[in-house]
Amino acid sequence: MAPTLVASRTTLPPEGVVPPKDGLLAERASSLLLEVKNLRVSFAGKEVVRGIDFFIAPGERLALVGESGSGKTVTALSLLRLVQNAEVSGQALFTGPEGASELLSMPERALRGIRGRDIAMIFQEPMTALNPLFSVGDQIAEVVQLKRGLTQEKSVQVAIKLLANTGILEAGRRARSFPHQLSGGQRQRAMIAMALACQPKLLLADEPTTALDVTLRGQILDLLSALQRQNGMAVLMITHDLNLVRRFADRVAVMEDGHIVEQGSVADVFAVPQHPYTRRLIDSKPVRDVVDVAPAAADALPVMQASHIRVTYPVAVPGVRGWFKRGEFIAVQDANFQIFPGKTLGVIGESGSGKSTLALACLGLLPFSGQLQAAGQSWSRQAARNKTIRRAVQVVFQDPFSSLSPRMTVEAIVEEGLRVHEPAMSQPQRRCRALESLEDVGMTEAQFPGLLQRYPHEFSGGQRQRLAIARALIINPSLLVLDEPTSALDVTIQKQVLALLQRLQRERGLSYLLITHDVDVIRAMAHEVMVIKDGEVVEAGAVQEVLDTPRHPYTRELVTQG
Repeated sequence: MAPTLVASRTTLPPEGVVPPKDGLLAERASSLLLEVKNLRVSFAGKEVVRGIDFFIAPGERLALVGESGSGKTVTALSLLRLVQNAEVSGQALFTGPEGASELLSMPERALRGIRGRDIAMIFQEPMTALNPLFSVGDQIAEVVQLKRGLTQEKSVQVAIKLLANTGILEAGRRARSFPHQLSGGQRQRAMIAMALACQPKLLLADEPTTALDVTLRGQILDLLSALQRQNGMAVLMITHDLNLVRRFADRVAVMEDGHIVEQGSVADVFAVPQHPYTRRLIDSKPVRDVVDVAPAAADALPVMQASHIRVTYPVAVPGVRGWFKRGEFIAVQDANFQIFPGKTLGVIGESGSGKSTLALACLGLLPFSGQLQAAGQSWSRQAARNKTIRRAVQVVFQDPFSSLSPRMTVEAIVEEGLRVHEPAMSQPQRRCRALESLEDVGMTEAQFPGLLQRYPHEFSGGQRQRLAIARALIINPSLLVLDEPTSALDVTIQKQVLALLQRLQRERGLSYLLITHDVDVIRAMAHEVMVIKDGEVVEAGAVQEVLDTPRHPYTRELVTQG
């Protein structure tokens, strides 16, 4: 039976669970901002959070780390009773401006007053948390107006300032943008601005820097640290990024299978981890295991080649001129590259630099100028002519929750490519192929009973990303476009997925166009790398040459921050 922590402070913990270091439980201050006792969360009788205890002092930064599915996000959501169809028990004692409250049993109306004002949350997937029908500025201003009682005009000004504080350029223009018009990192920063709008005493941050590149990640951490010092705000940080934990947190609690197995100061836990699971997390840095061969032969044909790719978006021109003409925003300018069989081209840069835009153009999903061929064929405006190229080029998107239909079962999602490209295949054959593809990404019926009949919302963020990879692999493409394929994964699963992609490349000769902001992922996976800043390729070449001896100042900054 899995180990559990006991509620009593004086009873010794059971075998296999490491008690908090430095006598933290015995030395607690009498006035805590939040104290959680024996928290249990169940779904249909199945317990996913199993009697955990932790506390947060005013102004303290606690990191809750663990694999996807370990119960981290459910723990945070349950504190504000935001988990649907869940049975929650235990105590969550919160000391706010109006005194102590028990969050798990207080009336819903009273809890609504605490949400957003005293306790705010940054959600992991901003595309699903933001309303697609309203601009991000209007959504932030609404929170300011409701919770702080400011006028609408003043709330809009505050919203623009909050966006600017999170590092978004041209905050006034971006405030008028809708969520789908922002990059993944920009959407995440808008969520952070919304959470900080009311200067809460406790911030529940669920993977707040997942979609951000390394330079902006540091800016956000500096911003949170400054706001914490200014407002005395405490932070419960849920993350799989151990570098972030080292840099940001005061204490860390390690969570496995619904249990907190080890907790203590960051310095102590990272220096001398006592639990085997903690040691495994710390040892999960991506490992390079690709075939570094000589350049392709002169007669080898590239899987994809691009020449002078340019992507633009129309923008409104201010003033009277806007009545007669539209402006132009250049998202990608003059990109040139080739990808040969069995090779990986990594594309790295800041959020909003044009990485994902380039990937969408390569997939034929955005209009572009220039020349681009994949599998010996150019994209056509007639969809029927693109069937061959769409089979050869598949994609794994950054946000698996929005790319997987919530109305389709896992079986229907993974089999979808077979229905289009191999319509003569029988249902039993498709099901067999689906199970094989799922097993390749580490998901089996033994682990998830009734796997094929489940829906995406029944899985964690990392598990949904594996479903997306399985869907892309099932028709045996020659090129995978990987748009931040591991940004939603914890470090152990990230290492497994990268190892899977490396093995598939060696065995099948797969090629990858890898879009990422993670320098460690580029080092582990790529043969060639392009560095993009503001839509322009500022440096390109062999991965070892570019990352070990960068010439451009921006590349040096990425390598240093990464």
